[in-house]
Amino acid sequence: MPIATPKPLAGPKLSKSKPDLSGVENLIRAMVKKHRTPFMMIRRSVLEKQFQRLRKCLPEVMPYYAIKANPNPKIIKAFVKLGAGFDVASGWEMKHVLSLGASPDRVIFANTIKSTEDIISARRRRVRMMTFDNEPELYKISEHYPGAQVLLRIKVGNEGSVVNLSLKFGADPENAYFILRKARSLGLVPMGLSFHVGSQSKNVENYLQALEISANIINEAKEHDVPLKIMDIGGGFPIQHFDNEIGVNFERMAFQIRKQIRQLFDKKVQFIAEPGRFLVGPAGILVTQVIGRTFRNNKNYYYLNDGIYGDFSGMVFDHCKYEFKTLRRGQTFLSALAGPTCDSFDTLSLDVEIPELYVNDVVYVKNIGAYSSASAVANFNGFAPAKIVLV
Repeated sequence: MPIATPKPLAGPKLSKSKPDLSGVENLIRAMVKKHRTPFMMIRRSVLEKQFQRLRKCLPEVMPYYAIKANPNPKIIKAFVKLGAGFDVASGWEMKHVLSLGASPDRVIFANTIKSTEDIISARRRRVRMMTFDNEPELYKISEHYPGAQVLLRIKVGNEGSVVNLSLKFGADPENAYFILRKARSLGLVPMGLSFHVGSQSKNVENYLQALEISANIINEAKEHDVPLKIMDIGGGFPIQHFDNEIGVNFERMAFQIRKQIRQLFDKKVQFIAEPGRFLVGPAGILVTQVIGRTFRNNKNYYYLNDGIYGDFSGMVFDHCKYEFKTLRRGQTFLSALAGPTCDSFDTLSLDVEIPELYVNDVVYVKNIGAYSSASAVANFNGFAPAKIVLV
């Protein structure tokens, strides 16, 4: 005779979940019939929407998709078709995008510290544009890729960003002109500047201050006969991870950035950006199922077939929080969700409000297309990451 599951002492709450009018849940139901979970749906229409959204709000800026966010071949092909450029950080990523149709002149090798082998690979594949932030790197590049086009990455403020990327990268702005002059003396072609305000940056002041610093450097370099043609404003554009999240307004942020660009820069300066999360994050929906349940610490405790070592890896590496949703409706209870591995670290949430679930019930997460499957561990404890399905 089955053992009845005791109910939490706190009592139930009325479910705030409403039927998904966008058709997302109907799509999930249809896909569950075709594919084993876990799987991640990448919606082509959303990839296109995000790309066009960026182009509309920042028409002066050409997006170079940062493939580290999600290097799936189908995603890269979709962006090739849309005319995007690509930001790569290694020889493997470079080879990957070129094999999928990207043009070498639309690829930027945006890693300030590169191995000798990868620099040689860039030369062989005619990827000329790359970033750097220190003098020793210039000697390495000039030795193995004479005539390479280089962009100096400068250190800028990352206040309020989820991940501070100036802790590891960026030259001090006051030294910028001298480093650019050194690049030219070594036979390289100083093309411009780059910066990154940090990942998931909601603080537009980071961009505005970085643009002001960059404009001053470009003017100084021009006065000393080192004309710079390219300004790379990096990535960091924020997205919503929760349906009702506040404080994320890309359109308002883009308006201020565009205004700053028009005020401070010559029209001849070409602008590029390196968005990753912004382009692919909203397109992803991860679909998992309950594989086990228990009652622990006065709450329902559910085990899913994907976890921290899989496609929820962004919770660790990207400091990301997700909104867990279910197809089942009803009263909600304070519950816990965990991944399938034998590691207690593989716990997703201890305080999620969801209806009572049963084995095989679906739990899904939206806005998870970036920094999830890309950083998943392959087959840890024997559990494979989710299959990616382009829909």
